[in-house]
This record gives sequence, structure tokens and C-alpha cells, in this order.
Amino acid sequence: MKRLFALIPLVLIAYSANAGATEIGIVGVFPGKAILVVDGAAPKTYNVGSMVSSDTKLVDVDHDTATIVTNNKRYVLTMGQAVARVAASKSNQVVLHAGDRGHFMANANINGVSIKMMVDTGASLVTLPASDAVRLGINYTTGARGKMNTAGGTVNAYSVKLDSIKIGDIELYQVDAAVLDSGLSTPLLGMSFLNRMEMRREGDQMTLTKRF
Repeated sequence: MKRLFALIPLVLIAYSANAGATEIGIVGVFPGKAILVVDGAAPKTYNVGSMVSSDTKLVDVDHDTATIVTNNKRYVLTMGQAVARVAASKSNQVVLHAGDRGHFMANANINGVSIKMMVDTGASLVTLPASDAVRLGINYTTGARGKMNTAGGTVNAYSVKLDSIKIGDIELYQVDAAVLDSGLSTPLLGMSFLNRMEMRREGDQMTLTKRF
């Protein structure tokens, strides 16, 4: 029987595009169409010949591949393909400085609202106090409820997904996070953001470089 549809595990490929990098992942393919994720946005179906972005075109689809052209270069996105990285540039790199107590702080934007966060590699997720979540317009109580251990004991935690986090020119979309209803006073920039960065520390300076 001829296969008409294939679901493909999400695979990201990063390529140079103007000032920064664009991420494209395959979710699935149909004859003459591909379901792609662009820069972490919701999956969208594109027809062969249509523009994926202002300078990127979908030119071909096979039973398990999608071919795009950007800046006159062809990229074949294939099932099982490893992540491709672009060289660091100003658009995917940010430098943080340690504060008086040695903690690295970041001036961030979450869902378009300014917030100051502390870099914490011990936090598995970006973690927000409930008061900040309310200020950011996050209806966190609708998220899955669980427990999280803090220095002050075990507290209620709610799982949420942030539309975007931006620090300098680095911006990630659909970032997993937790909101604590007590026991936390400073928002934490945890590993759900940091695991997509290369982190390099030199004295009181930390450089984050977006990997994908």
C-alpha cells in the first residue's frame, strides 16, 4: 500500500538567515505538503512552492524529507537528522554580569513583559513566584498542580508553558516553566531555557550562546 502520510519526530535545523538564525523542524509530511515548526511556533502546513518565511521556500517533499531553499542554499530536513548549529553571532549571544552576591542576573522579557531573573542551573525549569506570574498575565492555576521542594519546604507548583522568553537578542518560544505559590522571591532562569544555550564563564562575566 502506498504510504500517503508520515509522522516524523521533531528535528531542528538552524541556518544563517540575515541577522540571526531560524529553526525549522518537521512534524509530518503529506504528498506535496509538509507540517513544519518555525522558530518554536505552532505547527503549520506548507505546500511545496510556498514561503516558509520571508526568505525561505519549501521546494520539495519526499516520503520522509522536506527540502527548503534559503539565501540560495538548499537544506534537506531528514528524519533522524542531528541538530545543525550556526556560528555564534551577536544576534544569538548575550553577556551577563555577576551581581554583588555572585549571582548572574538577566534582564528578560516573558510574554513581552520585563522581568529580572537569576540564572540557576540547579532549577530544572524556569521558575516564577506566583506574584510575578500574575503580573505577567499568566493564569497559572489552570496548569497541572504538583509539589516542589524549596529551602523553606515543600510548596505547591503549577506547570505552565511560556509563550516566549527573550534576553537581549536571544528569544525562545513555548518554554516549559513552573509557578510556585510560595517560597520563592526571585524568578529563576532554569534549565528549560539554559539547556539550549552554551554557557561560558570568565570571572564575573557569563556568555550565553543560543545553540538551537
